[in-house]
Amino acid sequence: MSDSPPDLAQLAQSIKDWGRELGFQQVGITDVDLGEHEAHLQRWLDAGYQGEMDYMAAHGSKRSHPDELVPGTLRVVSLRIDYLPGDTRMAERLAQPEQAYVSRYALGRDYHKLVRKRLQQLAERIQAVIGPFGHRAFVDSAPVLEKAIAEKAGLGWIGKNTLVLNRKAGSWFFLGELFVDIALPIDAPHASEHCGRCTACMDICPTAAFAGPYVLDARRCISYLTIELKGSIPEELRAPIGNRVFGCDDCQIVCPWNRFARPTEQADFQPRHGLDSGGLVELFLWTEAEFLSRTEGSPLRRAGYERWLRNLAVGLGNAPSTIPVLEALRARREHPSELVREHVAWALARHHEKGPH
Repeated sequence: MSDSPPDLAQLAQSIKDWGRELGFQQVGITDVDLGEHEAHLQRWLDAGYQGEMDYMAAHGSKRSHPDELVPGTLRVVSLRIDYLPGDTRMAERLAQPEQAYVSRYALGRDYHKLVRKRLQQLAERIQAVIGPFGHRAFVDSAPVLEKAIAEKAGLGWIGKNTLVLNRKAGSWFFLGELFVDIALPIDAPHASEHCGRCTACMDICPTAAFAGPYVLDARRCISYLTIELKGSIPEELRAPIGNRVFGCDDCQIVCPWNRFARPTEQADFQPRHGLDSGGLVELFLWTEAEFLSRTEGSPLRRAGYERWLRNLAVGLGNAPSTIPVLEALRARREHPSELVREHVAWALARHHEKGPH
């Protein structure tokens, strides 16, 4: 460690090199001015598109002002890391209504801890060179406009499906941020968006969740309905959910830019416990102990056992009316949870409408 002031341009380059050594595919640096994105967020909140996600409005201006969230912050280091497993067969899985579809990001270990650990290691590398400095790492767990930051840092553009798209990597990646109190030189924001006239993501959405280009009504989004929503899934949206039991990837699957996506090199993001090939009946019959055991360290824990059964009941209601499907649903008719019982009753009624069994 040197006593002389660091060469900030060299430090910025070193941070990018260290980030890649730690497994990140791209690193960018931006300032803390998110005014344009702050206005977009406010319009979105005013429209009520956040649904039950009260936390989206709970932190006032801290979400769009990194220097209010962490006083002293001058720059944000934005990083992305690929998560798509190599053998995904996503379209094939969605076309098998008796199989459960789990969003690809949730098949492996929970990304929060892994990415945050890498960010902390990056901070330690910086500290070894310049000495103690103010910093804080974030991974999708605090009021941070991570997509806006990534766009400003040159990692890509926010597409019509509201995800960050990269011309060389598509959108199958996680984002992380390191807030720092160092006046590093900043990168140019992504010059322009490259969605053009394409509306594939909006057209494919099973629940018509896009209020327009770049605007997602979370209240209709399958990811929101199966993960964030605590209560009953609106009946008119249950059939369109199909066999998607935790999240939804349709708007990424059809995005032309994702033909450039590369499989992840991280073993932790590979599927665990057969979640990429599990049948709806098999998963629905897990006991709570089995659920807790098989989702340890998994993003699926966010839904919890009760909502997991709720989601699977919807999937079973949309599945073919086979004897195993009907028997599984009948086995849960008297479940202690009113939420589960309601969705089981809906599923059984849906099968009854299809004809006698």
